[in-house]
This record gives sequence, C-alpha cells and structure tokens, in this order.
Amino acid sequence: MAGAHALTDFLPTSKKEMEARGWSEADVIIFSGDAYVDHPSFGAAVVGRLLESFGLRVAIIPQPNWRDDLRDFKKLGKPKLFFGVSPGAMDSMVNKYTAARRIRSEDAYTPDKRIDMRPEYPSVVYSRILKEIYPDVPVILGGIEASLRRLVHYDYWQDKLLPGMSILSPADLIIYGMGELPLTTLVKKIKDGASMAELRKILQTSYAIHPRDFMPKEDDLTLFSYEECLKDKKKQAMNFRHIEEESNKYHARRIVQKCGDRLIVVNPPYPPMTTGEIDASFDLPYTRLPHPRYRGKTITAYDMIKHSVNLHRGCFGGCAFCTISAHQGKFVASRSEASVLKEVRSIAAMEDFKGYLSDVGGPSANMYRMEGINKEHCARCVRPSCIFPAICPNLNANHKPLNDLLEKIDRIPGIKKSFIGSGVRYDLLLARYKTPQFQTEARRYTEALIAHHTSGRLKVAPEHTSPRVLEVMRKPPFALFERFTHVFNDINRKYGLKQQLIPYFISSHPNSQESDMAELAVLTKRLNFHLEQVQDFTPTPMTLATEIYYTGYHPYTLEKLYCAITPEDKRKQKRYFFWYKPEERKELIFALKKMQRHDLVEALFGTQMMSHKSNSPKNPTARHKDFRSKKR
Repeated sequence: MAGAHALTDFLPTSKKEMEARGWSEADVIIFSGDAYVDHPSFGAAVVGRLLESFGLRVAIIPQPNWRDDLRDFKKLGKPKLFFGVSPGAMDSMVNKYTAARRIRSEDAYTPDKRIDMRPEYPSVVYSRILKEIYPDVPVILGGIEASLRRLVHYDYWQDKLLPGMSILSPADLIIYGMGELPLTTLVKKIKDGASMAELRKILQTSYAIHPRDFMPKEDDLTLFSYEECLKDKKKQAMNFRHIEEESNKYHARRIVQKCGDRLIVVNPPYPPMTTGEIDASFDLPYTRLPHPRYRGKTITAYDMIKHSVNLHRGCFGGCAFCTISAHQGKFVASRSEASVLKEVRSIAAMEDFKGYLSDVGGPSANMYRMEGINKEHCARCVRPSCIFPAICPNLNANHKPLNDLLEKIDRIPGIKKSFIGSGVRYDLLLARYKTPQFQTEARRYTEALIAHHTSGRLKVAPEHTSPRVLEVMRKPPFALFERFTHVFNDINRKYGLKQQLIPYFISSHPNSQESDMAELAVLTKRLNFHLEQVQDFTPTPMTLATEIYYTGYHPYTLEKLYCAITPEDKRKQKRYFFWYKPEERKELIFALKKMQRHDLVEALFGTQMMSHKSNSPKNPTARHKDFRSKKR
C-alpha cells in the first residue's frame, strides 16, 4: 500500500518507528480517532505535517485502545512539549449513530470499516486518560467534535443540553475551526517559554477558567449561563444567534459563558487564511497514502478521496442544518492555481491512478475564489449567508477562475477526465447577475459541469420543496431546482448524453409537517424522480436547525416552530420519500385522507384510489397546481 515510500516517510506511530529515525522522545504526540492516512483531507496528518514543518519531532498514535491497560497511551512516553488530541474527521456520535439513534454498520475512517475502534466522545475520553497518566503535560484539543461543542450545546444522542467541551474535557486548551494559524502561534509561543495563561490569549482558542482568575474586557459578549439555558430554552435560542454572528465576523468579540463554577472563554477567530497560508498547508510533504500498518486493509474514506482535489475551504451558503461554516468559516479561502496543479500532477503520478479525478471541488463545488468585492462591507456584515435570501450584490460570484482552472487541470498529461463530486450551488449558476461576465461564466461552468465533469450522475441538494421549510433551511425556492432540471436535460440532449440528476432531500427538518412531505412526494414524482439520496434530519451541535429542534424557537425571530420529535412522527415524514413502494401505499393513502388531502392521493396514486370522491375538489388538478403557494 505504501508504494515507493519508506516507513520513515510517514510520521512514526510506534517506538520502533521513532528509533528508526534516531529519536529517543517526541516533541508532540498526537492521538487520533481516525486511522492515520497521510493526506491533506485527514486532520491528524495536517496537524502532524504542520508541526513537523516547524522542526518538531511529531508522532501519531491512531485509534488507541481506551478499554485495556491503556498501553497505547503510554507506549511513546511523555512528549517534550504537549499532547495533541484529534478526535476524527466527523463528530463521533454522527459517525457512530443514525438519525434513529441506531448504531451504524460501518466506520469509513477505520480499517475494514470496523465500528469498535473509537469511543464515544474521544475528545473527552482521550484527554481524560492523558491527564490522568501525565497530569503535568499540556493537552491541546482540536477537531470538529470539540470545535462544534465549544459552548453550551444540545446533544441529540443524550437528548439533553450539555456544557461546553472545555468543561466536559480536561484539555488545557481547545483550538476550534481550521487549526493551522492558531497552531503556528502556539508553537512559537511554546518555544519562547510562554505560560498557559499566555497561550490562552491566542486567537481561535477556547478554555475554561475560574471566575476569580478571569480578566474581563469591555467588549466581551456574555451569553446566558448553562444554568439559565437549562431553565429557559428561549435563552438558549437567543444565545445561538450571537454565537453564529460572532463566528462569521471579520472582527468578532470574545465570548464568555458561565457553566457551574467556571467560565468558558472563546477567543475570536483568526481572519480567513490567505492564499499563501492555505497553499502552505496543502503543499506539505504528504505521502497521500495510508500508513503501511494498514497494508491489505480498506479505509473507505481514503478510497473516496485519494484521487480528488480540494480547491478551497469555507462556505458562505449558511444552510441551517450544516456545520461547515461553523467549523471552516463563512469566508472562502482559496488555493492558488499553482498549488492545485502541483497536487493534480502528484495524483497523476500515483501507481493506481487510471486518469480520472474523482472530485475537483470543496465544501461547495463552485465557490472557488469567490469573496466580497468591498472588504469593508464584509467587515460590517453579520449575515450568516451571502446567497440567502438573495445573492449579496457585494459578492464576487465570478466562475471564471474556476472555469480556467478546470481547463488547465484537464490539459495535464495523464488526466483523462476530471469529475466534480462535491455539492454544486445551482442558485449561483442560475442567478441573474448585473455583471455580464458573471452571467457568461456561470453559463460556461454549468455547461462544462454537465457535459464534461459529471460521471453519469450529478448530485445536487434542493433539500425540500415547501417554501416555509426552505426558508428555515436558508435554501432557494424549489422552482429554481425545477429550472435546473430543464437546463440539465437540455445540455444532455445537446451532447447526446443520458445522465441522471440525483437530488438530496431531508425529512423532519424544523418547520416541516407531514403535509409538506406529501407535497414533496408529488412534486418529485412530477419530475420523474424515485428518490435515493434522502435522510432524516439529524440534530448536530452548533447549527441553526438543531437549536430550533431543541428549543422550539427560531433564534433570529423567537417565533415558535413545529418540529417532528418522536420516532413515530419522524417515520411518518420519511415514508413519503418512498411513496412508490407497494408496501407504503395503503398507509400513505389512509394518512392523506385523514388530512383531507384527497388531491394528493390522486396525484400520487391515481383516480382509482379515490374512494371518497364527494370529499375531493371539483377540479383536483387545479387544486394540485396551486398547493405550493397555499398558506396553512
């Protein structure tokens, strides 16, 4: 599996590998919840290579055994500087459980998909073990699990409100978001002999402190306490609006929240990474391979991305159910053409590469190089999305840099085809721009995407059809997706292609009622879709939708919204995705008639199913055409 790479080309994972490098100790030891894949898409590898670039001796212990005598936590001894904890590329509870709270059958980040190689909440478990064994060694915690749980948050799997991660975990310092910039400062300060009190001044970090040791600042943002939020869910909802707005500011305030007898302090984030800074991270000397210890084993997550290229970080979509902007930020940080093309050439040289790039994209495929035209306007903006409810006139939504880059990628020797597998924002493609070039380049990207960069199936995410649900989701109207289906079909006909459009939908999202799902079934049937890519809403920490689910209030309006909470209510919504299955028909017809929606019975199953014609409208077809705009 390691190909031409020697064992010493990887960061060491054992005492033997350290000795092969002539090391008696490491400066930093990283404990990872994922398998060690030396690739820029895996957090532990990025952190390890970054620290190595500062001249540090870095070792990684992937997926340590936390249930035995803890030998994995002891085998490399004490590091000279600190322990790092990287819990994994996904929140451990999302990784382990389905929306129905059932254990998943596989773990994509573990060799051979084993589901027993990490604990629940490794951020807490790993940190606690390290502090018990080595109480005098600093523990620095990072990763998406800790990042999204940095303040008081609702945990769907325990079904309760929990304190922030710096209370739950004994780690000395938490780095939230993308870690390169705070880690760079951290290492410089540690090398200069800085105290923990000094380290806690670093931007984009969080920690817990006793009130007697806390030095308040005039512009601190003080949230309602954990105890206040436990008593009043509306206060938790009010907190979230402040948290989201501060997370997406150029110049944010420090956030303070009381939990019991301690305070959680969240320092403001760093400004978005520059192109040079993000290039430096992606250009580190990764082998792009799993460690040789996994020879003969399959790591699904690696197989999915090994021949893909990430063009940028950050997403300005602001979707209510998505954690990307909460972790990576709203502002897009894009790589240079030179860095991307260099990586593509390295992929083309891989032994198992057959000429096909599986994805040239990012958190959203078509946001490369898109940013505010006037940065001063961005600095004052508190909108969580740059494209909802409408595309910001200050957004440089020009697809030209991306179009030009794709053409250069396709000209590289060894590249037969470059596919785009990341989610595409079709609202950016179909917008009516005042700038002619934006319009021209959006059309150019759309045609290239469908004609040349789709591998038979193009995935897009309308998410729902109901206007009131889409408004809460911060997604564009469904009519825009219908427009996109026509564009997709027209371009396929033009090039003689027979490709499929695969839409993603979510059931039981806040503000979605059973009748909304029934209407979704009718509208998608009209477009000839038998839905495959569907999911039941899963509340995850630090998203707008989760706060609505838990509190019942919309944080920005404090309006009360309906949420499907019980397993039965959630099941009732999800079944409409599969209206075409014979086993679902009888129950759905009964439910629709009970709702007095005979129009939907006819639309889904035909007039032969209309046993109560006297209750149906005189012109059911006309009623069906109008139901999308009906206010209930």
